Amino acid sequence: MDDLIATYYFRPKGGVTADFAAQAISEEQTTGTWTHLSTINDHTAYVHAYDGEVMDIVSLGDGAYVTRIRYPYEIFEPGNIPQYLSVIAGNLFGLGKLEAVRLLDIDLPDAFRTVHTGPKFGIEGVRKIVGTEISRRPHVGTIIKPKVGLNPMDTAAVAYEAAVGGVDLIKDDETLTNQQFCPLMDRLSAVMDALDKAEQETGHTVLYALNITSGGDKIVEIGEKAVRSGANMLMVDVLTAGFSAVQALVADPAITVPIHVHRTMHGALTRNPHHGIAMRPIAKLVRLCGGDQLHTGTVSGKMGGSAAEILGDNMILTEPWGSVAPVFPVASGGLHPGKIHAELATLGTEIVLQAGGGIHGHPDGTRAGAVAMRQAVDAFLADVSAEEYAKTHTELAKALAAWGST
Repeated sequence: MDDLIATYYFRPKGGVTADFAAQAISEEQTTGTWTHLSTINDHTAYVHAYDGEVMDIVSLGDGAYVTRIRYPYEIFEPGNIPQYLSVIAGNLFGLGKLEAVRLLDIDLPDAFRTVHTGPKFGIEGVRKIVGTEISRRPHVGTIIKPKVGLNPMDTAAVAYEAAVGGVDLIKDDETLTNQQFCPLMDRLSAVMDALDKAEQETGHTVLYALNITSGGDKIVEIGEKAVRSGANMLMVDVLTAGFSAVQALVADPAITVPIHVHRTMHGALTRNPHHGIAMRPIAKLVRLCGGDQLHTGTVSGKMGGSAAEILGDNMILTEPWGSVAPVFPVASGGLHPGKIHAELATLGTEIVLQAGGGIHGHPDGTRAGAVAMRQAVDAFLADVSAEEYAKTHTELAKALAAWGST
């Protein structure tokens, strides 16, 4: 079957039955409305082929329910992710008969996957660039800090220190784009020069995710110019720019570098467990539209998240999907060397561990912070506690002394 099945949590308003509420979602998002329609008659009865179907309703107790709704494949425009969202996550959030509703998951049949190319690089392609396709170790990344304010040359100086210290990825903050204090192309030139210098010294390739998030009329042009000017990775804030921004970049043959996808603003959709959109559907759509890396959260950092939910989201990104390549999950937000064991023990090693303050806030500076992060990873891979490993690794010892090991 090619139809899409969406799973929703919902709570009907007082006096409204669960059956009526679930049916209201199905009708609102397909062929119905709140009243009888004169436009559906014997002549136009064919539209019922496009009705949604409430497949089941499960009571969770205390007035809460989960329902699965089947949407006919024919009501979707193949390849148009914004239109997919209009169906599965459209007006239902404002329905007066519902106290709350949350899109938990979507089941995407092969018919949806085959019209999307997915990531150009994926995990394997990114690993090949960095040189970890054999070792399979976790990647370590950092965010330029302070997140805004530095000029291009000072940004590059921070990037150089992080690269020499051993990170695999350096990214712009989600709020840094093309401001006057740090013009995008000037920043790209300075940072790539710094990374070339670091590679000559270390032999290690470091990716720089340049944040090209902008309007839909400009993002492809900016991306092409960045790649021509030496960019080796691009970054897009997918929820502010839109899934189609990533799609447009992936479809462009001139974009020959991986795309790092940030989920900034996701908390407005995902944080309330009773209303909005869970991360799971977002992760699936990012994989469809072609992101090579995606932030999914941490189990020990500053951004809240259920370990089980994050594990499930990461699995969606990495499990086999036919010809659609897997996406590299990114754990970011409040990480430092003392938290690495908890992240890897729970989420596994097919992951990017990204630290901003946890690198640049090291007592001995950015380079030492990067070294300490790599040492924490090495300790986990050697099945040695961070505390034990720190006895012979000064940078890690100072990081643990500053921030602890939890």
